[in-house]
Amino acid sequence: MVALDPVTILLSIIFLILVKSFYESKKHNRTQFPPGPRSLPFFGNMFSIDMKKPYKSFQKFAEKYGSVFTLRIGAQEMVVLSGYETVKDALVNYAEEFSGRPCWPAFEEIRKGHGIILSNGENWKVMRRFTLSTLRDFGMGKKTIEDKINEESGYLIKHIGSFKGEEFPDNDIFNAAVANIIVAIVLGHRLDYEDPSLRRLLQLSDENLRLAGSPMVMLYNAFPSIIRWLPGSHNSIYKNADELTRYVTETFTNYKKKLDANDQRNLIEAFLVKQQEEKPSPDMYFHNDNLTLLVTDLFSAGMETTNTTLRWGVLLMMKYPQIQKNVQKEIDKVIGSSVPLVKHRKEMPYTDAVIHEIQRFANILPTNLPHATTQDVMFRGYFLPKGTYIIPLLASVLRDKNYFERPEEFYPQHFLDSKGNFVKNEAFIPFSLGKRSCAGESLAKMELFLFFTALLQNFTLKAPPGEKLRLIPSVGLTTPPVTYRICAIPRN
Repeated sequence: MVALDPVTILLSIIFLILVKSFYESKKHNRTQFPPGPRSLPFFGNMFSIDMKKPYKSFQKFAEKYGSVFTLRIGAQEMVVLSGYETVKDALVNYAEEFSGRPCWPAFEEIRKGHGIILSNGENWKVMRRFTLSTLRDFGMGKKTIEDKINEESGYLIKHIGSFKGEEFPDNDIFNAAVANIIVAIVLGHRLDYEDPSLRRLLQLSDENLRLAGSPMVMLYNAFPSIIRWLPGSHNSIYKNADELTRYVTETFTNYKKKLDANDQRNLIEAFLVKQQEEKPSPDMYFHNDNLTLLVTDLFSAGMETTNTTLRWGVLLMMKYPQIQKNVQKEIDKVIGSSVPLVKHRKEMPYTDAVIHEIQRFANILPTNLPHATTQDVMFRGYFLPKGTYIIPLLASVLRDKNYFERPEEFYPQHFLDSKGNFVKNEAFIPFSLGKRSCAGESLAKMELFLFFTALLQNFTLKAPPGEKLRLIPSVGLTTPPVTYRICAIPRN
């Protein structure tokens, strides 16, 4: 047998990808497929896209090609949906047809279709039903979880107070507090902020979220056959995922030893009881792989969005001190020195508007998580075959100039009428829409209100001398602000 040299192998792989790309492009009826910019063989539109902030490029393409257009990155063809009307039409009026998830090569080898965030079909439906019902059972949207958040808020205020007005970095301060809420639901107890296991879990989750939106991982997803063999940051995803898996596996293995079906204290125990009830069969869903990925999904999703939004909130309050003063006046009037409660929100229209505007302006998941069509569908005059990769561009919705007067500015009046009453805006969909909308939306809303009001009730937030407050998002699947430093001055 003749041995092939590495160059020959690489050229052969490239040739096969080119053939596959050409074949895929011919599968569609191009007269019925959405328009888009011309793409290069093999590379597609890679050189026309800001790989660090692709959503900005997508929005420019939408101005030229309309609210439904096509792009290619490598061999991956994708359809982008832009603007509130189009995104809502797809995710609500065609909810089932757009409820799939495409294959992400960088994660597929790890996940193998398990968990909730990137799974499909019956597995996703079973895991989502279980998650929603269990979150409700353990207090989501109820007084019990409100008490947990306020208890955790007390620890957070004490921790921030320990700096005695001196500056500290923002990147870790809310992470542990927010994580402890989902930890309490999943594990049944909180962890100390300095607990090494908690700090390591936070680090691993944060790093993978940053990597998931990095140019290297985008290249991996576009050219998996080539990139998988190259050195680079994409390899860290597997190492981090393995470490997370080991931690979760050890945790639920310990819970199994003392499981009491009549006294389920947390989500892991509820899952293990389901596992015992489910008869072994080829169709079983409550297996260890699903448990591992479900816990990992809930931990990452339950921590990241709220933590990132709070970080943006603190930055914006320091940037706009008059808005911060207005919020504090309303807190003093309605809550005073009492513990903030969810019921106070209805009496605090300005604070409510500010929190909504923080979420809108922060735009923390600009490209959304990708969807896929579950069947052939005609959408807005275009034929989208089953399995089409879909990007419902949330950035284009939260900054849709048809619904927001000053879309590029931080402007709480987007959610206030002329009399200062809170008003809803239908294009406010930071948790997305349809069947893939965030399962923990009500929990996140409660956390944001209680943590934010407690923070401004107890402290005035200022930038340290010389600190430049930049409203610039970091690179990643989510977009937290670049790291900054805070001075939290106790309010007397």
